[in-house]
Amino acid sequence: MAKRYYITTPIYYVNSVPHIGTALTTLASDVTARFQRMRGSEVHFLTGTDENAIKVAEAAQAAGKSPQEFVDEVSEEFRRIWGGMNISFDDFIRTTEERHTRVAQEVFKRLQDAGHIYLGDYEGWYDVTAETFYKESELVDGKSPDGNEVRWVKESNYFFRLSAFEERLLKHIEENPDFIIPEVRKNEVVSFIKQGLHDACVTRTNAGWGIPVPGDDSKVIYVWFEALINYISAIGWPDDGYKEYWPADVQWMGKDILVRFHATLWPAMLMGLGVELPKTLVGHGWMLMGKEKISKSKGNVVAPLELAHDLARRSGCAEDVAVDAVRYYMAASMPYEGDETFTSDNFDLMYDVELVNDLSNGIHRVISMLNSFCDGRIPRGTVPASDVLDVRDHIRDVAKAYSNFRLEIASQFVIGVAGLLNQAIDREKPWDLRKNDDPRLADAMYTLAWYVRVLEGLVRPIAPTLADRICGLLRLPETRRWDTIGAENAIPANHRVAKAEAIYPRLGQKKAKEKKQMEQTKVEENVISFEEFTKVKLRIARVLNAERVPNTDKLFRLELVMGEEKRQVVAGIAQEYSAEDLIGRQLVYVSNLQPRKVRGVESQGMILAADGPNGEAILIQPDREAPDGTSVH
Repeated sequence: MAKRYYITTPIYYVNSVPHIGTALTTLASDVTARFQRMRGSEVHFLTGTDENAIKVAEAAQAAGKSPQEFVDEVSEEFRRIWGGMNISFDDFIRTTEERHTRVAQEVFKRLQDAGHIYLGDYEGWYDVTAETFYKESELVDGKSPDGNEVRWVKESNYFFRLSAFEERLLKHIEENPDFIIPEVRKNEVVSFIKQGLHDACVTRTNAGWGIPVPGDDSKVIYVWFEALINYISAIGWPDDGYKEYWPADVQWMGKDILVRFHATLWPAMLMGLGVELPKTLVGHGWMLMGKEKISKSKGNVVAPLELAHDLARRSGCAEDVAVDAVRYYMAASMPYEGDETFTSDNFDLMYDVELVNDLSNGIHRVISMLNSFCDGRIPRGTVPASDVLDVRDHIRDVAKAYSNFRLEIASQFVIGVAGLLNQAIDREKPWDLRKNDDPRLADAMYTLAWYVRVLEGLVRPIAPTLADRICGLLRLPETRRWDTIGAENAIPANHRVAKAEAIYPRLGQKKAKEKKQMEQTKVEENVISFEEFTKVKLRIARVLNAERVPNTDKLFRLELVMGEEKRQVVAGIAQEYSAEDLIGRQLVYVSNLQPRKVRGVESQGMILAADGPNGEAILIQPDREAPDGTSVH
């Protein structure tokens, strides 16, 4: 049998349930798995829970439960949350399972028999929260580098001769440039190894929880040593069948567990066993809240399903596609080399600009026009060669980004196709063609339906439920094979589509509807005082310069001048206006709005625009020249 495409997440501690930071790695693995399945690979996607840690036993004690009862409950909660996020894992391993215990003990025994594990005395600092040993020189103000409390541990233990693998590790990294990505992480690993590797303490005193050392029940195997073994215990090592999966094609993880464990200890263990190393280790950045990593211990947790539920409540979209909005946000914001800061404002902005304005509105316009102009059927037509070429370029770029594990780049190329769809709508102007009984209407509408079909395939790895919803509007089966995306015959002629329905309503639209209903009985509640209105400072500003925000299709950075004062704003109007259209125009500008960052660019206010009949922005401007900077009353 041909080797399967093997993907792993780290296995997660069961001392707490998943948050958006934990879910990043799982989402990345799921997108990779879904893309590879569409490419024709037979995928095996592994995730699971790490249950043998000392801090897990302590958490169980604090909860008044036995360790086994505690881990059973929390592990099931991981399954529930991953299910709610539509994570398509093929196997879920728990380190308390017999299959893992047996293999972990076999690995220990083989390494010991080969002389790679020996008995010695350990004395040093131990971070229970991170389950990590540290030297005195590594402590920061008496705490671990992560800021956790440490304990002094002195006991007889078994050690793994990690120092013996230093040169072999460096050689493998040098000869395999894709072994550790991104480059910045590889450099960190190389620097760490070159500082000199120390033999690793791989056991602890048996306190009644953990996997006993074979032949010595007084010790249990150190959790970070035995937890790594899950990647081969889940696929049946050492039986020959494990080679159907191994080596892993990609092992996703956060950067905090890459350098010390996955890129040094883990490959050294495999070298000691004579087992091939994984092909690629991806150590992505962190999701931050402010300047801090999201973690339960810091009390700054954002739960992905709760975020989706809140979005559904505020926007009026269905709960299942709200989950995909969270998935899309995580993919589009995926911290690769650096870290990414989560804010509710950024989440809402990405939802409104990319999922509502660009994608959902574009699809809704197409389905509406098919129903209005073509009796609900897709006419027989031809896609212009230029559109085919543009889309093929995007398909190639999306596939390259997915293959290179760059989810944030892939998502931008996907939303770029939504931009092409909206440009095609404005270029073709089907409403004019229909009004004039122009025979080009068939080609125009066929082309727009084709764009919608392309979007369904491209977005599917990131947002499978959203893709299914698009299929429902087209009344077509899902796109299963990547190489069929963009085929010119992907849409059957004379095929009937569903009635138009917005997938993602604009945030505030539900609230506005409720407000309108309230107006009928409580008009006075919507009245504001003159004093409240005067708090908003409106001024006339002239556009001095306009340029696209990098890696976006919708956003312009506008440089505004008001007399001698200059400001910059970010505006989502790039689909409706070109830079040439904007430079020199006078606009109405809110000058006392608190600045905020949009895609890394500070926006120092807001320009005013009205909503057009199809949701497009229509700029508000004076009907004749006014002095730059003058107030608007």
